[in-house]
Amino acid sequence: MDKSLEKSLTKWLKSQQSSCGYFLKLATLLGVLNGIAIVGQAYCIANILHGVIMVQQTPAQLMEFFIGLAVMLAARSVIAYWRERFSFEAGRRLREDIRAAVMNKLVKLGPAFIKGKPAGAWASIVLEQVEDLHDFYSKYLPQMILAGFIPLLILVVVFPLNWAAGLVLLATAPLIPLFMILVGMGAADANRKNFTALSRLSGHFMDRIQGLSTLKLFNRAEAEIKQIHQASEDFRSRTMSVLRLAFLSSAVLEFFAALSIAVLAVYFGFSYLHHLDFGHYGLGISLFTGMFVLILAPEFYQPLRDLGTHYHAKAQAIGAAESLVELLEYPEPDNDAAQNSTKNSAIDLSAVSIKAIDFTVMTRSGTCLLGPISFDIKAGQHVAIVGTSGAGKTSLIQALLGFLPFKGELLINGQAFESIDIAYWRQHLAWLGQDPQLFHGTFAENVALGNPQMSEQQMMDLLQQAQIADFVSQHPQGLNGMISDQSAGISVGQAQRIALARALGQQASIYILDEPTASLDEQSANAVMQSLSQAAMGKTAIMVTHKTDELTHADNILVIDKGQLIEQGRYAELVSANGHFCQLLQKEVR
Repeated sequence: MDKSLEKSLTKWLKSQQSSCGYFLKLATLLGVLNGIAIVGQAYCIANILHGVIMVQQTPAQLMEFFIGLAVMLAARSVIAYWRERFSFEAGRRLREDIRAAVMNKLVKLGPAFIKGKPAGAWASIVLEQVEDLHDFYSKYLPQMILAGFIPLLILVVVFPLNWAAGLVLLATAPLIPLFMILVGMGAADANRKNFTALSRLSGHFMDRIQGLSTLKLFNRAEAEIKQIHQASEDFRSRTMSVLRLAFLSSAVLEFFAALSIAVLAVYFGFSYLHHLDFGHYGLGISLFTGMFVLILAPEFYQPLRDLGTHYHAKAQAIGAAESLVELLEYPEPDNDAAQNSTKNSAIDLSAVSIKAIDFTVMTRSGTCLLGPISFDIKAGQHVAIVGTSGAGKTSLIQALLGFLPFKGELLINGQAFESIDIAYWRQHLAWLGQDPQLFHGTFAENVALGNPQMSEQQMMDLLQQAQIADFVSQHPQGLNGMISDQSAGISVGQAQRIALARALGQQASIYILDEPTASLDEQSANAVMQSLSQAAMGKTAIMVTHKTDELTHADNILVIDKGQLIEQGRYAELVSANGHFCQLLQKEVR
């Protein structure tokens, strides 16, 4: 990974720690208190051993040190418990805030942007990658402070007793962070590649599960199994490379720590045998000094070893942060209606007229999808939009829904669209697409999605309008009947009519419909169109469609081809003109 990128990601990670609140500071403070308790515990143990072995004192004479030792052990247990609690809470709050930021960003960018990646890739970002930030905040950041404080505290108490032991500790301590940095250079890059592989595998697997019936029918199941195996094997190999780095780091850190402790043990051993005579300020080396230093020696290196262990959490967090930062910092155009939730919500939308002047729909990256086009839709008009696949029809609908940025003028009742509160605008429109999204839950929860306070009678009235009330009434659980994930258990026509009931519940002033009968049989299509015609009577309606019988009663038809508005008019006018619209009709007849 590029060093500048790694630094910027690390800076971003540290900038988010305010989300942890005071819990991160409390966890760090408890770690400091634990360090002090460690010194106190070593002091009591060294005094007890010195008194029993060298001075021949009785346990009663050493009672104060026994009591001190018990207090220190109890204190360390309590501190460890609350430190873990506070650390977890800090990480939990951070994850909640990041997930909220990601979800809010996705809401602002809208479905047109989300469709650029498979659902599995988004699931990987929202779930796994956010989850992998936890240890960075709950463990690594507090350990950064403790890795400096606790060794320094131990050096402060060791040097006045024996400067030679202090020098050994001071000289060997840098070896651990030095090697940790060397290992960390590759760990962040390995984690980044691992997350990329996981995201790719998640998206690949989700697409294949959703299209399993298609794969079976085209006899591609075996081939896709091999591709999934290859993607899984790629993820496995990358995961193992990350684990190898983690195990290598831990092994070497343990080696240097053990070597340093061994040097101290040899020094004190030879000093007690009178083969070495330095480091004691001329006072000699007592058993208390040797035991006190040797007990503290493992604790001196432990914070550094823990930092080395948690350094893997930093590499993991940097790898996860790359795609998170890319998403959260994705530019939002100034005229994006989704950003203007504080704008005008006083405009009267009881009737809706729409006027576009040099209207150009763009992608988030600035690519032109449609336009420039101009059109005028009067309040109460029913307008149909036709064109070949990819002409730009859905892009126009997405812009009207506030999901895509645009250039030029888009006026709603004479007022600029980008100045209107987007939530207020959506409260006055009803949306129905060709592939309705019903959520896992009851019929009632899906119908009342826009108005949770809706009564059961109101729900049944809406279902009656959508000609699906008989099906719901005959269900053993009625309105409490469950709809599974991906609308499993109900037909496409039933799902479309439930979605229609949900749309009718908006009490909308404008209906925006994207081929609402494309996936339906003739009977279901007629039922849906009949309900829509009744509901939209006297209301503005914009519908994308390919079906001729849905065009004859339209007040105006917009014909779009290759992102341009090439014809418009009533059905009879366009037929008599014998232009592109007639060619579309001939293709449908064939």
